[in-house]
Amino acid sequence: MKRFCRWAIQACLAIGILLFIPLPTFGQCIPFRDAKNHIGSTKCIQGKVLRVQEGKRGAMFLDFCEDFRTCPFTVVVFSRDLKHVGDVRYLQGKDVEIHGPIQEYDGRAEIILSRYKQLRGDGARIPPLSKDYDVERRGRYSAGTFSHPSTGSKPARKRQGPPVSIEDTSSNGADE
Repeated sequence: MKRFCRWAIQACLAIGILLFIPLPTFGQCIPFRDAKNHIGSTKCIQGKVLRVQEGKRGAMFLDFCEDFRTCPFTVVVFSRDLKHVGDVRYLQGKDVEIHGPIQEYDGRAEIILSRYKQLRGDGARIPPLSKDYDVERRGRYSAGTFSHPSTGSKPARKRQGPPVSIEDTSSNGADE
């Protein structure tokens, strides 16, 4: 019994120590300002999304600085990937962690966000893209329209003549 008690106390102490001593974390997120130093590697970038902007062809950009032209880092979500990521407009004003390969584009570091699993933190809880979101119309919502077909656009139908009898009317009983 003494051995069991001693073993139980040692196990509890070991578990307690492990819970309270911070272990080194692998893949810890780095601030977005340091992303340029890690181009070519896959990292976790953290920062606050100040603005979500839509580009010319429906791509969405997450801006982490007041002026996106001078910001050292950006995140792009192409229109074809929006259905896999979700409604990224909800990320505005939230602290996010984005995992992925860091690339250089136009002199800045960027991550292409193509799956919702790349998001952690507050960003992991964004709603899916609404079903009536029309990517081709650059974010305009179109639930579709229902209208009756117009009668003026169809060609007019020809009127049929009088019905034709199937019986042979040429004999009229004269042959008998």
